[in-house]
Amino acid sequence: MKLRCAIVDDEPLAVGLLESYAKKTPFLELVGTYSSAIEAREGIAQEPVDLLFLDIQMPELNGMEFAKTVDQETRIVFTTAFSQYALEGYRTNALDYLLKPISYNQFLEAATKAQQWFELKSQAEQKEQTPEGQPVLPESKEFFYVKSEHRLIKINVQDITYIEGLKDYIKIYLENQPKAILSLMRMRSLEEYLPSDQFMRIHRSYIVNIKKIEQIERGRIIFGKNYIPISDTCRDAVFEFINKHSIQ
Repeated sequence: MKLRCAIVDDEPLAVGLLESYAKKTPFLELVGTYSSAIEAREGIAQEPVDLLFLDIQMPELNGMEFAKTVDQETRIVFTTAFSQYALEGYRTNALDYLLKPISYNQFLEAATKAQQWFELKSQAEQKEQTPEGQPVLPESKEFFYVKSEHRLIKINVQDITYIEGLKDYIKIYLENQPKAILSLMRMRSLEEYLPSDQFMRIHRSYIVNIKKIEQIERGRIIFGKNYIPISDTCRDAVFEFINKHSIQ
């Protein structure tokens, strides 16, 4: 699957770097570069894109505000030199957030996330939702099976660190497993099955195993190199749990 992408940044050097990255990524087709959000809004109306690499601090209309006007089917990767926007970026349901200076490996990882999202979205649209798309749940809540890449995979509940949801599929992240398990399934189906004393919804797109939480920083839960945002609506419940297990 080839993704149409565009770059929006008011710094010519940043545009040039990201443009070089996009051109050497086989599954990306660069259809436009824009020096402002105003220019991008007009350009994207004429040339729709699947993926947008978007700077935040720009004159007239900043990237965060512009992101709220972009078509919901367009995936956004924020590119900025300022880390304080990370949490707000996740609230806009951005696919990724890259801090400048950006390496090609970081760029490629974000682009690959977008590619996986569109591939799974395409599969979901081509296939009617049937019981096969739901987890196979035994009476015991120690494990369950999910369908992934034409296979049924056993998931031990105690091994789950967190679950990420996007539209009609989920990613299940397991302890000591570098790659998430992808499955066509709705978050609600799995959330209703998981034991409530062990798993908590901390964001519309994330469920975490509260027994695996080791670090929280600036309103985000840290699992290895991944930062999971805590939404405002879930903040009180999360910190109530943390306070119960804190020594003052």
